[in-house]
Amino acid sequence: MTSFWSIWVIVLTLSCLFILFGLLVWNLKNYAGVKEGESCGHVYDGIEELNNPLPKWWTYMFFATFAWSVYYLAAFPGLGNWEGLGKWTSSNQGVTSLAESKQAVEKAHADGRFVKLDAEYRAADERFGPIFAAFAKQNIETLATDEKALEIGQRLFAQNCSQCHGSDARGAQGFPNLSDKDWLYGGTPDKIKETILHGRIAAMPPWGAALGEQGVKEMTAHVLSLSGRTVNQKDATAGATKFAMCAACHGADGKGSVAHNLPFGAPDLTDNIWLYGGSQRAVEETIINGRAGVMPAWKDILGEEKIHLLTAYVYSLSLDK
Repeated sequence: MTSFWSIWVIVLTLSCLFILFGLLVWNLKNYAGVKEGESCGHVYDGIEELNNPLPKWWTYMFFATFAWSVYYLAAFPGLGNWEGLGKWTSSNQGVTSLAESKQAVEKAHADGRFVKLDAEYRAADERFGPIFAAFAKQNIETLATDEKALEIGQRLFAQNCSQCHGSDARGAQGFPNLSDKDWLYGGTPDKIKETILHGRIAAMPPWGAALGEQGVKEMTAHVLSLSGRTVNQKDATAGATKFAMCAACHGADGKGSVAHNLPFGAPDLTDNIWLYGGSQRAVEETIINGRAGVMPAWKDILGEEKIHLLTAYVYSLSLDK
């Protein structure tokens, strides 16, 4: 916050504290005009007011609370822009990327600052690190049938992957369903782990300008016909003559890059599974404007041992399907 508002907060907070302290001290003196324990002359509903002081324990509690508040405001940040004598903070502020986060952790350690979140991460690594290390020594196929491993993998999935793929891993428009056997880059344990570790960047270029309106209509008809859909046969035949521009990624038979061991992540057009929708309008939109999909890399975020367990969980979702 700006210096003005920082000073405003400091002055207002300290003023309130000292006013409350003054009121407490003032109320410890007898201003009632009668001796302690005697009546003040006020009776309401049969209840008479006596001039009794606060209980000693209550008074001491007030003083202790005040002393604690002064210590807390001095030792910890929060009073305006005051950083606190203890150099404590809940987390590294202003971080916008993983690289900045790592730099902030190193700088905090070098400056001798105590960052609560960093300490919690270190404690978690010390506690759970050996568990992940033990699971990392087992192959993914074995872990995919291990109840304890799958339980941990499911939690990792819920925390890091469900935002895109859904809590049930069935995906959504633009996000693949991980519970079937349809894979853009391969569904073997090694391929799944590779995807999670390094991420994927896929792009289908727009073909609207190259094909023109009629060409898009014909290509759409041909693509839909590959999965057995009923289409205008004349348009589908015309589209087939133009499909060569798509074959480099999808293959001449349209079965996609996995079937032809290609690295592009091009989907199989001969089944009825559509990442962005399989209606005529959706397919036309895909051909005209192209599609761009990004799966982030998790290697530097989760580490290889956690990804090993996460891979086992994802792999297990498509077993016996």
